[in-house]
Amino acid sequence: MGKTQPEPQAVNSATLAAVASGTYYDPHSVLGGHLADGVVTLRALRPLADAVAFITPDARHEAFHEQDGIWVAAFASEVVPDYRVEVVYGGMRNLTDDPYRFLPTVGELDLHLIATGRHERLWDALGARLKTFPSVMGEVHGTSFSVWAPNAQAVRVVGDFNSWTSGATAMRSLGASGVWEVFVPGVGVGTRYKYELHTRDGSWLQKADPMARATEVPPATASVVTHAIHEWSDAAWLERRAKTNAHLGPMSIYEVHVGSWREGLGYRELAEELPGYVADLGFTHVEFMPVAEHPFGGSWGYQVTSYYAPTARYGTPDDFRYLVDKLHQAGIGVILDWVPAHFPKDAFALARFDGTALYEYPDPQRGEHPDWGTLVFNYGRTEVRNFLMSNATYWMEEFHADGLRVDAVASMLYLDYSRGPGQWSPNAYGGRENLEAINMLQEVNATAYKRTPGIIMAAEESTSWPGVTAPTNVGGLGFGLKWNMGWMNDTLRYLSEDPVNRRYHHGEVTFSMVYAFSEHFVLPLSHDEVVHGKGSLYSKMPGDPWQKLAGVRALLAYQWSHPGKQLVFMGSEFAQEQEWHSEGSLDWWLLDRADHRGVMTLVRDLNALYKSHPALWAEDFDSAGFQWIDSNDSGRNILSYVRKAPDGGQVAVVVNFAGTPHEGYRLALPRGGDWLELLNTDSQVYGGSGVGNLGRVHAEEIPWSGLEHSAQVRIPPLGAVFFAPANG
Repeated sequence: MGKTQPEPQAVNSATLAAVASGTYYDPHSVLGGHLADGVVTLRALRPLADAVAFITPDARHEAFHEQDGIWVAAFASEVVPDYRVEVVYGGMRNLTDDPYRFLPTVGELDLHLIATGRHERLWDALGARLKTFPSVMGEVHGTSFSVWAPNAQAVRVVGDFNSWTSGATAMRSLGASGVWEVFVPGVGVGTRYKYELHTRDGSWLQKADPMARATEVPPATASVVTHAIHEWSDAAWLERRAKTNAHLGPMSIYEVHVGSWREGLGYRELAEELPGYVADLGFTHVEFMPVAEHPFGGSWGYQVTSYYAPTARYGTPDDFRYLVDKLHQAGIGVILDWVPAHFPKDAFALARFDGTALYEYPDPQRGEHPDWGTLVFNYGRTEVRNFLMSNATYWMEEFHADGLRVDAVASMLYLDYSRGPGQWSPNAYGGRENLEAINMLQEVNATAYKRTPGIIMAAEESTSWPGVTAPTNVGGLGFGLKWNMGWMNDTLRYLSEDPVNRRYHHGEVTFSMVYAFSEHFVLPLSHDEVVHGKGSLYSKMPGDPWQKLAGVRALLAYQWSHPGKQLVFMGSEFAQEQEWHSEGSLDWWLLDRADHRGVMTLVRDLNALYKSHPALWAEDFDSAGFQWIDSNDSGRNILSYVRKAPDGGQVAVVVNFAGTPHEGYRLALPRGGDWLELLNTDSQVYGGSGVGNLGRVHAEEIPWSGLEHSAQVRIPPLGAVFFAPANG
């Protein structure tokens, strides 16, 4: 008589039906291998199969169809052996591995850190991650998928590997953590996928992976499995960065929109052109407008759908790593624009991710942004705060970014931001501050500076919120730098006036020094000032073309010499005439003209002078580094001041915002003797008229403006002149 086959472990019909339809919360408890009382039961879901067998290292076990595409076999054994699944479809025999024979790829420590909001490398636990496992029947390669969706009733992953067939690869719930997980053998780099989530109301949602590290090229919206293989060559840069406080050194930032610096360049092509260009001009950093994936190019990246994926418009994640690497090798730091203030409502992304307000506040008075038609992150939710905190560190650790510029911080800090009476609710203390957002920003900054010494966290914060750049341990937000939006607005408003009227607006251009040392400031002339009908810096200037270019040169010299770091948007370095349009390239043809080349030459010389004279940057955040010579000469539209370094170095600056020169102008100076004319924006090499001082002036013992020495100088029209003592 034949040997009696043992009976498989029983599973009720309703559970089998749920497993078969992909609606069961724990498919691994039914599918895969299970041992009980010396009997191993193997189950596999193979809908429409003609026959199924389980192949173990020393045997073949024919399976029988149990229910709804589930096949089962049972045999005597004291262990669950390694096995593969042989399936026959229409006479074709296939041998495959089984997702449901593997233990969870997300560990208990990971789940604990996620639940407590302290997983500082969240991307190591969630998302799509390549895995390799040893096996008696051969090494197994595949991808582990894991996603946080605590309110989903079931989750399954669909993609190229299962022909996007619903129910083919259901995920298991990992309990109270809200995490769902499955390892899928055979899935590798380049595979497209999404999650399907069964919501409480019985509907199914198909969503991109919130933790995706690569995506399809928009307008396609699938997530893509990826793995970093780039070999970095910036070890010397990183070692030096870790030992340096970047905030205390010279910082001259060139802001770039990847797609329109030169239209048609991807990350790798840009890497062959941008580093050399920026290094030649002497900038210390490039700041990229948001590179995280976004569905609408016209948002310039400020409406993000995949926070962990560089946009696929310009290449792969490794291509972006290559760009950062090349910039570092050229001695250029990389700052990334980061957008934690809001996210778009696109149905394929974060909005109502598991059928509930998961990433966003459920209360529309907090959860919807009235200005941008977007959703606001729920900063009070532990896992959401963790998602953002980890994302900040991700860009610095995985892409070697040297810092983040955090967009729209003011909109995060105030509950009544862009909201009228009745449209917002106060915090627990009756105030308008978003206490949860404050805590999140403090945590992000503290974590970033702790994990990656030498980086920069900068806030675009447009209000007088106190302590933006104060340390978190004294109640500050913990940023290293803050954009000085007041300086930008006042300066551009002043310069838009005809020179003959500027005397009546002199206070606008001197007011910045009232608060210049209240925070650690960056002076931004960013993309926001050259779009939406605002015109370019060139077009903001009154007068004829010569006067416009002279005005741009004077503005840049004033910016470089004012306390604070500086940032200019691409194209400003050669006085782009048209306002910026993200659909095309900069007007590089302007460099065929000597007058525009002159502006570029000035920027190059300003950066060289700036870096070589610590007086222009060493005391950016301390009033000891600045002294007015004369702030009250409104009648002649002149500002004069001294920048100072701790070692005694000094640079005197005179800026003339009038359209006429001033001959024989008596300028007070802090010491006697010869002073060298370091730079004159009216030099003919820059396209100016050549009004200058033959390289030097002599300070006599003639008291003036409260100082004991002064010199007679020539001050050019719409120009700035820098002086330094000839004897150091």
